[in-house]
Amino acid sequence: MKIWIDITNSPHVRFFKDIIRYFQNEGEDLIITARQFGDIYKLMDMYGFDFISVGKHGVKLHEKLKESTARVDNLVDILAHEKIDVALSKHSIELPRISFGLGIPSVYVLDNEHAEAANKLTLPLCDRLIAPGIIDMWKLISYGANPNKLIRYNGTSEIIHFKSFQYNENIFNDLNLNLSGSKTILMRPEPSLASYLDANCRESVLSPIVEVLKDYANILILPRFKEQAEIFEGIENVTILKPPVDTSSIIKRCDLVIGAGGTMNREAAVLHTPVISCYPGTLLSVDQYYINKGLMFRSNDTDEVINKALSFLVNSADKPEIHHDDLFKLIIDNVYDLAENGK
Repeated sequence: MKIWIDITNSPHVRFFKDIIRYFQNEGEDLIITARQFGDIYKLMDMYGFDFISVGKHGVKLHEKLKESTARVDNLVDILAHEKIDVALSKHSIELPRISFGLGIPSVYVLDNEHAEAANKLTLPLCDRLIAPGIIDMWKLISYGANPNKLIRYNGTSEIIHFKSFQYNENIFNDLNLNLSGSKTILMRPEPSLASYLDANCRESVLSPIVEVLKDYANILILPRFKEQAEIFEGIENVTILKPPVDTSSIIKRCDLVIGAGGTMNREAAVLHTPVISCYPGTLLSVDQYYINKGLMFRSNDTDEVINKALSFLVNSADKPEIHHDDLFKLIIDNVYDLAENGK
């Protein structure tokens, strides 16, 4: 069986790593394409995956359109003469459009109901849509999703990141981090270049939070790109991590995570590390999932975030157990079923 997987964002590498390895071990023929964006290429190399580099990410709106259009053109040249049985992606703009045009059955994983432009361009074209049960089905239908093709599960996509996770408790030593304090906070800036968030890539909502909390804990910053790293350079007691790194072990080793994004916050919730979300955009249902379970605190008020952070550093938080569906098996089963039985 020949499977096409398209990777368009850094967290998607962790999402697909065990799926890729499973299909490789089963002897399936994989075509993996990836665009130049964030740490995708570094992470693919770190996991030892062969891939075809196709396209890049635009910053301004017209650039996003031009780059996506060019990427479709280049991908068609690569894939048109391949006999692909099924295609698989997570929020790829291009894969559903190409799969539909070339008659390739597609499995699409989504977790962001607020990515309006992306969802309108992709959801109507997919043969199987796998989404968390907490996302409002009617919201997806409003984008053109076929409810008969929608497969829902209990949990979020981050649960699959830890299928083969092995915790490295010596991660700080391995990274040669010179940390003077007894407590450590990992911070992740906002996804400033994303189409669904109106943000300045040279500013961060984390700046005033860092300014206060650096006096109480070691601060680790994991930037998304160079401009974000520059925001926090030269600040006392602040260490800027250079990806790719074992983020999962870092999250588990830290006393607290404060994130202005999404994926890493939810990873912290899965790992039961106290986490505060200060994401500046509209709250996602997948974040609400962990807030409802008492595994994530959310606020956009700087003082409230700081006070809650200090409370977490002093008092150990409760860690309620959560039970997820087997998302890994759900994806594997649907890929095989779609390849064998068609749409």
